[in-house]
Amino acid sequence: MTGGHRPVFAHGGPARASVGIGQVLAELRPEFPDISPSKIRFLEAEGLITPARAESGYRRFAVADIERLRFILTAQRDEYLPLRVIKERLDALDGDGSGMAAPPVAMTRSELLEATGADEEILAELEDYGLVRRARMYGTEAAVVVRAAVAVREYGIQPRHLRAVKAAAEREISLVEQVVAPLARQKGSREPALRAARDVAGHIARLHATLVEDGLNEAGLASAPPAAGTPQNVPPEAPGLRSASGR
Repeated sequence: MTGGHRPVFAHGGPARASVGIGQVLAELRPEFPDISPSKIRFLEAEGLITPARAESGYRRFAVADIERLRFILTAQRDEYLPLRVIKERLDALDGDGSGMAAPPVAMTRSELLEATGADEEILAELEDYGLVRRARMYGTEAAVVVRAAVAVREYGIQPRHLRAVKAAAEREISLVEQVVAPLARQKGSREPALRAARDVAGHIARLHATLVEDGLNEAGLASAPPAAGTPQNVPPEAPGLRSASGR
């Protein structure tokens, strides 16, 4: 929702507010299990949502309020955006329902760390190894890379081990560039070259994912239902990996 279709959050009178917080939680929890009354109250206190109030003082939500919450929660979960950036997007949506693309995300270093749960050490390493470009402001791509690095670190994978991933991506990019070079050199619109690049890159990405899955199958590491009594969603103790130098 945050990257494509832009919802328009209507602001109306009392008739717009029709359901209580319990119904809001029931609707959003299947998609966002961590949503809670305190989370909704916090977002209200930060000025991201403004539910109406019944005479009794209870919050009342309309469909537009629920869609606004869904937009906020999706941006946090999928793009790791800090609340400041989400609020800027919402303000832009409130002031312009034309359907134009959302402005690029720009996070400070501290906001990037907060949004991804990373620490300064891992971000510095990712920059040293070229997985994140060092800058004054960071975009969504940097947040995705950092969050993934934080997640795999639980399994002992350090930024230096991710250089192999970067190298593979660079080889795939080079292949795409070679394929579309003749189109890119043609005069006129660049759209055919851009369209071909997206198409080829999509096929390569699917091929890459399939080969990895097939390799895991052959190694006996394919997904399988957990044995009875086995805790789920609990990562194993990180064994750590050793680089070629033994460090």
